[in-house]
Amino acid sequence: MALSGKKLGILVSVAPDAPNFHHALGAAGAAIDAGVVVYLYCIDEAVRGVGHPDLQALRGRGLILYACAYGAHRREIPLTDHATFAGLTVVNDLMAATDRFLSFN
Repeated sequence: MALSGKKLGILVSVAPDAPNFHHALGAAGAAIDAGVVVYLYCIDEAVRGVGHPDLQALRGRGLILYACAYGAHRREIPLTDHATFAGLTVVNDLMAATDRFLSFN
């Protein structure tokens, strides 16, 4: 099955020191390698990992990265250019517009 051009949405809610944070990055990297367009949304504790070097490296390879603006505000994390900070409407849009949607909690 050809994956090139398909779209994958990934929601991550765990802190960057949790195994599932790194599993999400691994899934994103594998999908990018296969030619899939990958959208990743960090919510809850995952907003702490927006600046993580591995996540930023994926951005450099084409990952489209979003982070929860409210979650960042609640955790007193400054809004930077490491991600596009947005609301939950973006998660809804990603779920509707992608071919597959994964959640790492």
